Parts: sequence; C-alpha cells; structure tokens
Amino acid sequence: MKIDGGCHCGQIKFRAEIDPEQVEICHCTDCQTLSGSAYRTAVPAEANSFELLSGKPKLYAKTAEDGSQRLQAFCRKCGSPLYSGPPEGEKGYFGIRVGTINQRDQLVPKNQYWARSAQPWTQDLSGIPGIETE
Repeated sequence: MKIDGGCHCGQIKFRAEIDPEQVEICHCTDCQTLSGSAYRTAVPAEANSFELLSGKPKLYAKTAEDGSQRLQAFCRKCGSPLYSGPPEGEKGYFGIRVGTINQRDQLVPKNQYWARSAQPWTQDLSGIPGIETE
C-alpha cells in the first residue's frame, strides 16, 4: 500500500510503501516515553521504499535493552515524532508512526509487543465515555 504523510506543521513530508498487515502497537517503556502516550503505533517500511519529500528531521539515537540503536526522527519545528530508522550507514527498515500517515484510518494494528509493560487500562477502552468534540 502506498502511503504519504508528514508532521503537524507541514515542514516534513514523506511517502513510502507499507504492508497494512504489519501495523503494530508497542507498549515498551521507551515507546511510552518517546510518544508521550501509553503506547506507540507504527508500521515498518523497507528503507528503499521510504522517501523524505521535504524537510530535515532532528535525529535522536535511542539505545535498546539489547544494546542496539535506532534513530528516532522528530520535526525540528513542531516536535512531531515521525519514524525510527537504522543508524546511518546500516541497513534496516523505517518504523513510521501511524499518526503521521494520511491514510491512518486504514491502518488497524495486528500485533502488540512488550505487553508486560502495557498500561492495564489500554486493554479495554470501551468503558470510557466518548465525547465527539471538546
């Protein structure tokens, strides 16, 4: 599936090709902190299918529990978290943040990772009242 998207302020835009069956939720504490939320929703894209169309993100190297590093990309202006990627010069994939993808309404998560770190309330939101607007 071809997707496109970008940051909140519009400075950074991208496009890629993804498999919508690979959308995932990560509950690890790093993703909670880096997203500012209870979990992060992402979809992988092969490096050769991901293309930055405009802007240059700020990169932060995050070290995982196993010692590996992933670059975290954010908009320099608005701070939107955009994607993670391999360290420069290494092969790998880009983990695009679903909230930055224009077609996000078509991207339903299929897997959850690091469930041991999940906030208990995230497992069933149906009992929390919904308000259409603020």
